[in-house]
Amino acid sequence: MVFEQYRAALKKLSIPFNKYQFWRRVAKTLKLSSEARRRLEWIIYYHTGGDRNASLTIRHFNIHRSQFYYWLNRFDENNLRTLESNSTAPINRRKRMITYTEEQRIIKIRKEHMHWGKMKLVKIYEKEYGEEISSWKIQYTVKNFRLYPNLKKNARIQVKRKRALKKKRITEMGRKIPKLGFLLHFDTIEIRYNGLRRYIITMIDDYTKLAFARVYRNKSSLSAKDFLLRVDYLLDGQIKNAHSDNGSEFGKYFKDLSKKLEIARYYSRPHTPKDNPSNERFNQTLQKEWLNNGNFVPDVNLFNSRLKEFIIEYNFVRPHENLKYLTPIEFSIKHRQLSERYSSCTGY
Repeated sequence: MVFEQYRAALKKLSIPFNKYQFWRRVAKTLKLSSEARRRLEWIIYYHTGGDRNASLTIRHFNIHRSQFYYWLNRFDENNLRTLESNSTAPINRRKRMITYTEEQRIIKIRKEHMHWGKMKLVKIYEKEYGEEISSWKIQYTVKNFRLYPNLKKNARIQVKRKRALKKKRITEMGRKIPKLGFLLHFDTIEIRYNGLRRYIITMIDDYTKLAFARVYRNKSSLSAKDFLLRVDYLLDGQIKNAHSDNGSEFGKYFKDLSKKLEIARYYSRPHTPKDNPSNERFNQTLQKEWLNNGNFVPDVNLFNSRLKEFIIEYNFVRPHENLKYLTPIEFSIKHRQLSERYSSCTGY
């Protein structure tokens, strides 16, 4: 209606009428969103491009065909607001499921029993008020009003939970590429002897079973960083993915170095040793065949010197059933993962 009136007024004044410029003016007056104005340009280009060629319009604006036709069919020149996106808000909004009375009762019970779990509080609620209540309402109220016995501790727990959700679990890894360095497993063995503690950080390649280990005085991420630098040197920077448990030694500095070396990180699920079977088996071999045979010494340098001999034997001499009784080095050379000139630098 407005369109016809505007056109008639211009005709009386002998002013040429351009309906596309008129659409743009109306869009500006109506304060249409940038998305709606962009869609209007699609329609104008379609009408002015000659023979109303939709394919030219689609290629020019790099849009999907179905998307263009959706807005073309929806367009009404007498109501440019038809180019606005519809609200995505749900028609039927979820209503509050807990009443004010229930909330106040839960708060009272919780303050009387701050250390009790939600299922216990459900039973207390039912006994006191003779009504059933869901554990969800208990949990919702406790969380909403922060009714925790130790707020600082709870805050730390929530941070840990969020951090855990971001971790990629080893079970999420897709197809494993049969290549040296594609996936390395890392773990730590804790040794206690006459009040002393020593930590052996271990590594094994998922495909070739090449392994490496080194002892440290403390279980810190600095120690794990040093270990990763040595492994990266041994494999000539071929590491693509690293898998470890959720231990603190594989945090901070180990994590930062992994990012610097562009190594993707994967983690075992909490309390699930079976997520790292290759490394667990290597750890058992190291302990049963070497450590338990009187090879422990308190001096870290002497310990690593002796451990180097075991690592060389494990990689160059000991046949492995999983490798059809080849050694890891023989298997790697056979499958062109290593050159025949690869030396026994696993003692680095």
